[in-house]
This record gives sequence, structure tokens and C-alpha cells, in this order.
Amino acid sequence: MISLAELQRRIDTGELSADAAVARSLDAIRAKDEAIGAFVCHADHLRAANAGPLRGIAVGIKDIMDTAEFPTEMGSPIYRGFRPRADAAVVMMLKQAGASIVGKTTTTAFASIDPTPTLNPHNHGHTPGGSSSGSAAAVAAGMIPLALGTQTGGSVIRPASFCGVAAIKPSYRLLLTVGVKCYSWTLDTVGLFAAGVDDVARGLSAMTGRPELRLPATIQTPRFGIVAQDFAGAPEASGEQALRIAARAADKAGASVRALDLPQIVAEAWSAQPVVQEFEAHRALAWEYREHYDAMAPLLRAKLDETRDTPPAAYDAAIETANRARQALEQVFNEVDVLLTLSAPGAAPEGLGSTGDARYNRLWTLMGVPCVNVPAFVAEGNLPVGVQVIARYGADAKALAAARFVEQALSTAD
Repeated sequence: MISLAELQRRIDTGELSADAAVARSLDAIRAKDEAIGAFVCHADHLRAANAGPLRGIAVGIKDIMDTAEFPTEMGSPIYRGFRPRADAAVVMMLKQAGASIVGKTTTTAFASIDPTPTLNPHNHGHTPGGSSSGSAAAVAAGMIPLALGTQTGGSVIRPASFCGVAAIKPSYRLLLTVGVKCYSWTLDTVGLFAAGVDDVARGLSAMTGRPELRLPATIQTPRFGIVAQDFAGAPEASGEQALRIAARAADKAGASVRALDLPQIVAEAWSAQPVVQEFEAHRALAWEYREHYDAMAPLLRAKLDETRDTPPAAYDAAIETANRARQALEQVFNEVDVLLTLSAPGAAPEGLGSTGDARYNRLWTLMGVPCVNVPAFVAEGNLPVGVQVIARYGADAKALAAARFVEQALSTAD
């Protein structure tokens, strides 16, 4: 993989020009993407910006985000060849930080559940996850140092786990969704993929102009609460092993690590999340569903068919449950600094018929809290499995620092 931090160091010292750094990513895409299929389209040649903290950093953009230079097709034939007139807000944030937009990465149709043809770079017989399939795979394959994705259920953290990369789903609305195709306005969150936690932190800091998101020179030892999410069902053996390995490494590194039970209302919010998601999806995708029903991706269409008659009262009750759960979760963070839990049930499923299960992600998306994936170990078949570090709403810097603590602890563990 390409380290964003190392690229920045080499560019800043004059060891590598910004143009050469971008050219290397384009060369890597040409060399590797035919086998992986992470990009929908990409530039042939591109000059780097002259200034900015992300100059020389090539970035892939999930293809539900508007880009003026590239089509935005949203993984659907309904939008084939569609050319927006303007960039999405997050794309402009990258450009203003000096980043070079090298292309559009694959997405499931409207960031839902119909898989893309993208392959997992670690094992081509397995899914890279979704819906941000191409962004996770492009970073994992060493094509680009940074990519944008989105998460409505588990579409950043889960593919990051399956592909063995670091990623952050930031606090709700830290990154704007203006110009991003909406699925659920309560849940949709823009996130970042990179090689390591420091790389993710640098990308998010540069985009938002928030220096406090950069990792400090010395990371304070966090208090971890281990959350099994029993309400979401039992994990696979590889997922359980990832959480056990990460918890043991953090404990050995000197952190306070203890099991933690979540309030009952939080478990109820887990059950409420699909109601919120699909009720809002019917409004956000109303034109496509009504005017282009036959062209809708089959799994998404079936899901919308199944949830078409959800009454507004059920949605209102789900929103109320979510609000109460957020208040209860805030109190949990008075006991610990961060939570440590599963990023996915286990390693990436075999085949391309599914992008995997988001059951360990969807609660945290509904809560709006920052989540960071950290690769924990490699399971049979050369398949990575990650864990996620979660902080209270708005404490993105704390989530990143604690994730870096786990990352360092894992790197020195026996």
C-alpha cells in the first residue's frame, strides 16, 4: 500500500515531486486495475496542484459523488454517462487542500447491496465488501494513497476490514454530503480509506482544515470498553479472533480494557436502524423507483418493494428510539474513552454474490459517532479482518488517537 504520510514527507523534502507522486498512482492504476476492477474511470495524465497539504496525493472518489471532470453514474444504468456541472462539496474540499482527483471508484448501485465486479486484492475469490467497493480495493491494492467512500449502514468500515486498510467514518456531517447521491439523509456519511491510521488522520485533517485531527506526537493510553454487540448475533470465528487479538494487544500495551454492556435502548436502536434507512430511501430514490423501476438493481429493487408500505408512524418511532439511544450512549463514554468492537462478522465472504453483512456497523452509523477500522489479523486465505474503535460524537481526534494506539499495539504484539 502507499503511505500518504510517507508521500508527504518525500514531497516536502524534495525527494519526490508532486507530479511524480501522482504519476506513480496513475501508473499503478494502469498496471493493476485490469485485475481488480476498482475504478469506473480514471485520468490518463494529471498535473499535481502547486500548493496545499495534499499536493501530490492521488485520490479516488466513490462514484455516487458528483465530479465535474468525470461522469457520475452511481453504479446504475439509469445514470450512464451522466455529467454533473459541479463537484460535490467533499471533492472541492480535497481540491482546496491540493489533492489530485484521479478517477471514480466502483460503487454498488446507489450505494446499496447489489455487488460490483470489483475483486478483493488479497484474494480474488472473495468480495472487497461494499458499497464502497472500489475505494477500499484501490487503496488495498496500492494504486492510490487515499480514497473517499460513504457509509449508510456499514459501507466504509466493513470493506476496510475485508481489504485490510485503515478507514474512518467520521462524526455525522463532519464531511458534507452536498453533491453526494442521497440514500438516507439521517445516515449517509462520507468517509476515508488509507493505508494506516496516521494516513487517514492526515487526510481528514487536511480536508477539514482541522489541525487537531492530526495524531499527536505522544498518544495517551486510552480506556477501552469492549462491546460484543450480542444483539447483532454471534460473529464468525475470524471476527471473534480479531477482537480478542486487538483487546489483548491493547491490554499488553498498558491500556485499561474491560467488557462493557450497552444500555437496552441502544440495542433497540440497532433494530430501528433499517426502518430509518429504508423509509428515507423510498423518498430519496422515489424518481428512480417510479420512473425507472425495471432498470433498478434487482436486490435494491426487491428491498424497496419489501419496505414500500412502512408507515410514517413506524419511522417516527424509530427516530425517537435513535434519539434516546444517542443520549444513553453519551453517558457510556463517561466510563470509557472509546469502544472497541467488531468491524465485520469475520473475513470477506467467498464469491461476489454478497458484499457482506453490516450488522456490526449499522448501530454506530445511526448514532452518528466516529468509527475507525484497524486491521487486526489475517485469516485463512490471506483475508484481513479488522476491529473498529468508536468515540463519542464529535471526538474524532480521540477515535483516531485510540485507533493508532491499537495499531501500534498490534504491530508490537507477539
